[in-house]
Amino acid sequence: METVVSGIRSTGKLHLGNYYGAIKNFVKMQHEHRCYFFIADLHSLTTHPTPQDLHANVRQVAIEYLAAGIDPEIATIYIQSDVPEVAELYLYMNMNAYLGELERATSFKDKVRANPNNVNAGLLTYPVLMAADILLHHATKVPVGKDQEQHLEMTRTFANRFNRMYNTDYFQEPHAFSFSKQLVKIPGLDGKGKMGKSEGEANAVYLSDSPETIRKKVMRAVTDSGPTEPNQQKPEAIQNLFTLMAAVSSPDTVQHFDDLYNRCEIRYGDLKKQLAEDIIAATAPVRQRIHEISTDNTYISKAIRQGNEKARESARKTLADVREIIGFRKF
Repeated sequence: METVVSGIRSTGKLHLGNYYGAIKNFVKMQHEHRCYFFIADLHSLTTHPTPQDLHANVRQVAIEYLAAGIDPEIATIYIQSDVPEVAELYLYMNMNAYLGELERATSFKDKVRANPNNVNAGLLTYPVLMAADILLHHATKVPVGKDQEQHLEMTRTFANRFNRMYNTDYFQEPHAFSFSKQLVKIPGLDGKGKMGKSEGEANAVYLSDSPETIRKKVMRAVTDSGPTEPNQQKPEAIQNLFTLMAAVSSPDTVQHFDDLYNRCEIRYGDLKKQLAEDIIAATAPVRQRIHEISTDNTYISKAIRQGNEKARESARKTLADVREIIGFRKF
């Protein structure tokens, strides 16, 4: 049985991008692989959350992991900061990561442009921490989105560099994994880029959003004045709506609106109304479970404690091996 590792940053509620880009696959994977799904609260520190927000966000992600169908009796759900071996392996891997390659990472350059007043070392070494998360459990499969593919390539680089440096074959190369043929990238409602928390509340549809909130957000999604000639290429904002529809609607529904667009007969209001109702229907079971689990503190705590213990058992074995390989031996 191969090992799968993946995590989601605890920076707020989970949205459709998290669900279709990651969590739906997590639910399938847990029955076929040895799975470690963590809540990446260490990664979230790059944005300097308050202690109250950090704790609340970690709890919310745990609730939504469970509500989406991840079974703590089958998969390992744990909090990143509760496994100190993560930080230790991160330190060792940082010694073998070089400034130039970290500065060339696309995500780092994007963050620098977006937040020039918060270029902290954690942003620079984010790929190293991600590598530590993955290598800690010897994952061979990592369900990542398109924006994380470069980081996964860097993880392979760090693993191979460690092996060469210490003349070992200890770390395996992890590879991207998805149950679909292509890695999923869910676009936002602002007409550009992926759905994300950092792009603003209106850009994302959250799993816990009420039906009325979903309708309001979708109806405000960016569009244009409509096609001017048959079969013309869709601009990014319009293609984003069709990509969203492909995730939540039936193929017949997508084809119907695509035909209308190609005939220059589309009415974006109708498309948005249909899209909103399909999102509401697709997320209804998860939304109901979120409300149920939110009040069951005993269940939440048990699931996390159990997962933390299982994750630490795996992590301690890896760190004992790594210390031995590096040369940290007891006298």
